[in-house]
Amino acid sequence: MSAVDSGLDGLAARLWKANADLAEIAVGDGFVRGVADGTLPAECFKAYVSQDAFFLEAFAKAYALALARSPDRQGLQTFHRLIGGVLDELRLHASYAARWGVDLTRVEPGPDTLAYTNFLLATASLGSVGETCAAMTPCMRLYAFLGQALAAGGATVSHNPYHEWTETYAAPAFEELAATLEGLLERYAEDRPAVRSAYRRALRLELAFFGAYAPS
Repeated sequence: MSAVDSGLDGLAARLWKANADLAEIAVGDGFVRGVADGTLPAECFKAYVSQDAFFLEAFAKAYALALARSPDRQGLQTFHRLIGGVLDELRLHASYAARWGVDLTRVEPGPDTLAYTNFLLATASLGSVGETCAAMTPCMRLYAFLGQALAAGGATVSHNPYHEWTETYAAPAFEELAATLEGLLERYAEDRPAVRSAYRRALRLELAFFGAYAPS
């Protein structure tokens, strides 16, 4: 599946297509390829799980800040639902952690994790709700894109130790969450430099995050 074949409309589609180069780089990232074919060293995945759990907590807080600043009831209800999606994802990480022997209570965020979470929380605190959506949407759309692309390539076979990762992000429920956030982007954001910059910066930070856990 090409990064531009998302079936999206409007601002979300334009931003995704404008950054398709970064999405295609993500498909070939060493971490993503290792998850796809099951060859990623266990230590790399364990490190990713711990850091991603830290990241997801910050992601939920960014949603909460957007909820608090939402200008209408639809935003309140939708951001609340999206927070629930993050909490479900954190429960998945807790199951990973238990299985792989990862202590999520002692996570020290790495530099790439901090760069990403600081960006999200600063945008959610100081930017508009539209800019916050632009900073958060790329993560959701990229994971949905990767999950669906990897599933189409056979990454969900049961003997792949990371098949649950692909199944989670390829699932229709996750696609629905990504599309829901894109709907908020359409509702609250305008096509202007700050929005375009936030979107691309988020994708660059996502690439750096994946790269930190690629096998050396």
